[in-house]
Amino acid sequence: MNFSLKKQGVLGMNSRNLDYIFSANDRRLYPLVDDKLNTKILAEENGIKMPKTYGIISYQDEIKKLAEMLEGYEEFVVKPAKGSGGGGILVVTGRTKEKSGEKFLRAGGQEISPAALRYHIGNILGGLYALGGVRDRAIIEQRVDNIPLFRSLSGQGVPDIRLLVYRGVPVMGMLRLPTVKSRGRANLHTGGVGIGFCLKTGVTTQALWKNRYVTHHPDTRRQLSGLKIPQWRAVMETAAKAGEMTGLGYLGADIVIDRRHGPMLLELNARPGIAIQTANRTGLKPRLEAVDRDLHLLKTAEDKITYAAENFTAE
Repeated sequence: MNFSLKKQGVLGMNSRNLDYIFSANDRRLYPLVDDKLNTKILAEENGIKMPKTYGIISYQDEIKKLAEMLEGYEEFVVKPAKGSGGGGILVVTGRTKEKSGEKFLRAGGQEISPAALRYHIGNILGGLYALGGVRDRAIIEQRVDNIPLFRSLSGQGVPDIRLLVYRGVPVMGMLRLPTVKSRGRANLHTGGVGIGFCLKTGVTTQALWKNRYVTHHPDTRRQLSGLKIPQWRAVMETAAKAGEMTGLGYLGADIVIDRRHGPMLLELNARPGIAIQTANRTGLKPRLEAVDRDLHLLKTAEDKITYAAENFTAE
C-alpha cells in the first residue's frame, strides 16, 4: 500500500481480508448472509423488516407456476438467493397488454416477455449468478417504493444505504444511487454513485462516480451534498441489529427506505468492499481500531449506535 494512504488510515484489501474478515467472521456463519433466504428467516426471527417475499422457485419444474405466483402483483423483484454484486436482479415496474400478449416493464422502461422472464429464472436456478456457480433458488419479492427524496435523486432503480458494521458498531456508510449507466442498480462497480455521509447526522458530504468525485447526479443533475437521509436513527438501528443477529464481526448491511414501511434490510454482505473509504475521503483503520479499544465500554446496541454517532462524524 502507498505510504501516504497508510498514513491516512486507509484499509487495503489484504488487511481487510486478513485482519478483519478472516479474524472476525466465522466461516460457518457465512450461509446466513450468502443465501438471502437464510437472511430473511433470521431477520424475521429478530424483528427486522425486509421486503415481503411473494414466492420462491427452487426447481425448473416450478417455473410453470410463475403466472399463478405473480397474480395480483403489478410490481416485483426477481433475484438469485445466492447472488452477489447485484447480478441477476430484475426489477419489474408494471405490465402492458398488447396484441402479442402481456409483457412486463423493467425499471429502465424496457419490455420483457413472460418467456424471457422464465428463461431468466432458469438461469438463476442453474447458478449463473450465484457465488461459486452453485445451484440456486429464485426469490420473487416486493419492490421497494422509493421515498420522494430518493426518487428525485436517482430517477430510476432503488437507492440503498450501505453501512459497514464492525463488532456491532456502524463505522462508516455511503448512500448508493442508481444511474442510467448502472441500469437501475446501486452498485458502484456497475456505474452507481456512492455518497459519503456523517454517521451523527445522516447528512451527505461528497459523491463518487466512476472513480472520480462529482457534485451532481449524472442523470438527474441533483446536487448530492448536504442532503439529510430521513429516519436516520432507525437506519442505524437496523444496521446494528442486523450485525448482531448474524454473529459476524465485520459485514456490510444494505438498508432501503420504503415510503410506507420505513427502513428495511435489503441484504447483508460478509465481504464488503473498501471503496466506501473513497466515498467518505476517510480511512477505515482508525475507526476499526477505536472500536477494538472501546468495545468493552459498549454493553448494548444502543451504546454502540451512540458511540458511532459521537465518534465517527464527517471529517
